[in-house]
Amino acid sequence: MSKELEKNTVEKSSLHPRNPHRFRYDFKGLITSLPVLANYVFSNQYDVESIDFANPIAVKVLNKALLKHFYGIDNCDIPANYLCPPIPGRADYIHYLADLLASSNSGNTPKGSAVRVLDIGVGANCVYPIIGNHEYDWKFVGADIDKKAITSAQAIVEGNETLVDNVTCRWQTSSKNIFKGIIQPEEYFDLTLCNPPFHASIAEAKAGTERKWKNLGKSNKNILNFGGQNNELWCEGGEEAFVSNMIEESTMFAHQCFWFTSLISKKTTLPRAYSLLKKVKALEVKTINMAQGQKVSRILAWTFLSKNQQETWRTNHWLK
Repeated sequence: MSKELEKNTVEKSSLHPRNPHRFRYDFKGLITSLPVLANYVFSNQYDVESIDFANPIAVKVLNKALLKHFYGIDNCDIPANYLCPPIPGRADYIHYLADLLASSNSGNTPKGSAVRVLDIGVGANCVYPIIGNHEYDWKFVGADIDKKAITSAQAIVEGNETLVDNVTCRWQTSSKNIFKGIIQPEEYFDLTLCNPPFHASIAEAKAGTERKWKNLGKSNKNILNFGGQNNELWCEGGEEAFVSNMIEESTMFAHQCFWFTSLISKKTTLPRAYSLLKKVKALEVKTINMAQGQKVSRILAWTFLSKNQQETWRTNHWLK
């Protein structure tokens, strides 16, 4: 194997086996898909091609290249200062959700438009629907409390033919609600997903960002998390409060959703979440561990459906 090929084929074994981003970025291939990326690529001290991940513009261009190269997305611009998500980690969540559905379907992952997914906090980037629709042909509803984010996500949908009939964007008008006002009567979802704000205050969010800049050998206290609005990064009570509210509200839609899920960034969030899930009588709870490099997170999943109800759901929705 040539040194050039070897440098690009080192596998990131911590990522999901079906994640196409398990290997180092193939910048030559990505530049073929989006030539402007060449302006930001350089060889680092290890003679490996990279970009400056402390440069928000470079990160944004890399994301555009990844979405075009792997997911066929031609138009995916987002407003300035909105969160530019790491694509490999977002893809991991989608692939683990596919495994979760497979665990309820005799090991076979349900695919196609019969599978409906609700993304709570779809963001300006619409990244989870993009990946989920491309990889598994699922249909999505993306909800967000930020009207500008919804406008951006809708523009991405309308700018890409593959998404137009497969992704619907809905504005959550109430800051107190998560599912209420979004899930309609007689509407069902096979999955809900969420990447909740995990900081409890703007000060905590800034401190976390400063740590990231320090790890990159930089110093910039004016850029939050390489993009990100307040509601994307923090909420009163932080991740624990947000997930607790989600669990409590999920009881209102217990039989309209098969699996409720959320990313959990802080391990300290889990004890209260488990306690609440027991209190609201969730019938099955799963914790799925994930890791991207040094970052460790997990997916918390719960359902209120009995085994018989799960089988009926499977027959009615996935085996038609």
